Amino acid sequence: MIRPRLIDYHNVAITQTEVDFAIPFIDEDIPLYVDPFLMWKSPSQQDKALHLSIVNSFNNLGWLAQEKKRDEAISQIIEASECNEVGLGHSAKRRGKRIGRATAIEIIDLFEQIPRYSKRGFTHFEEIQFFTDGISSDRVSDIACNFLKSFLIDFTIEQCEKWGIPLEDCILPTLYDNSNYRFVADVKVKLPVHPTAKTPILFVPKRWLRKGPWLNLEEYFKDYCPQDENANPDCEPLNRVQLLTFNRNNYGMIETYVEEKERRAEDCKNDPLFHQIPVISAKRKFSLIKTLPTGKDKNADRKYEEAVGQLVCSLFYPHLDFADEQSRTESGVHIRDIIFYNNRSHPLLKDIYDTYDSKQIVMEMKNVKTIERDHINQLNRYLDNDYGRFGVFLTRHELVSSMKKNVVDLWSGKRRAIITLTDQDLEQMVELFDSKQRPPIDVLKMKYIQFQRSCPS
Repeated sequence: MIRPRLIDYHNVAITQTEVDFAIPFIDEDIPLYVDPFLMWKSPSQQDKALHLSIVNSFNNLGWLAQEKKRDEAISQIIEASECNEVGLGHSAKRRGKRIGRATAIEIIDLFEQIPRYSKRGFTHFEEIQFFTDGISSDRVSDIACNFLKSFLIDFTIEQCEKWGIPLEDCILPTLYDNSNYRFVADVKVKLPVHPTAKTPILFVPKRWLRKGPWLNLEEYFKDYCPQDENANPDCEPLNRVQLLTFNRNNYGMIETYVEEKERRAEDCKNDPLFHQIPVISAKRKFSLIKTLPTGKDKNADRKYEEAVGQLVCSLFYPHLDFADEQSRTESGVHIRDIIFYNNRSHPLLKDIYDTYDSKQIVMEMKNVKTIERDHINQLNRYLDNDYGRFGVFLTRHELVSSMKKNVVDLWSGKRRAIITLTDQDLEQMVELFDSKQRPPIDVLKMKYIQFQRSCPS
């Protein structure tokens, strides 16, 4: 499969929209991060309490340092800096590295170097990114997850029991004990595990996820960092290292920035794992498609693939979750596919899954005047056990009679189904997307029924 998810391995039929957690990939990270600010501004008392728990755990590091337990504080922040179980970020292997001792010392030193933190501690521990190099979205997210791991265990078990995802006995290398403010090692738990590595997997609530933290160093540097001669007498642009030093000596600038971001807290929203394009954009995409000639002249094929790819991913959502786009080459011909997870969330999709073993649905884009036998053979070779025996052409016109016979013969001989969605079908799907009277996937259902009727009984 392309980008297999945990639910695909366990054959659990759910869509991303209907669950409260981000469905984990098996072999790569989810490209989002936990933003603690979303908990701070949440109307949920549970989220607010969890945020307070994170902050108390982090501020305890400063207390440890003051109580001559500096080495313990350094050890804890190093331990907290990576949380492989949640699989968030941009790693291709669901594995990351902890921060080094030097970076950990810099973080602990903030409790001494900045008077506000030494007296009152942090309100938003994400502020460490404004003073310490190497701290960004992934570190903030992992620290939060490690301090919340007990909650995430309970949340994961609850979601697994609700949706029928198997749990196995496993060992968590470390778990933060909130009652004693310390990490304990080798904790036995029941959790979902990676199919081959057998390492534990934790689910994270979707409502906490963003592409980057609301308190953001890059934004501060670009839009808030003072560069005038009063605040910066040298009058030269600060580089990143100079900026961190400047911030330590001018904490008031950070405080002003944080207060401004708190005032705008209502604008802080979680980022969805997939974002549908608006109706007006869908109409514009289709208008562009209609103006394109067939073939490759003036990159028409690339423009067609780009527009169709963006369009159909939104039109089929939420019934089909987008898996990936990929390019392949057969006999020197460039082919671009869109691949969807078949969540069986619609009777049509369940029928396709049951009849053609289609765990994923491949749609091949062809900006050609006529689908030829070679095109059908190319797609046919791609329909194997990994994807099932159902494929879709996204192309400009209906198949000619001889090619319709070809796909019917393919069904008769190998029980493989290939249907075609044309410009006319896309137009109808956009109309349904606009009117919301029926889901656009009904057009795919109609074409599938037409194909079934053309096949011998």
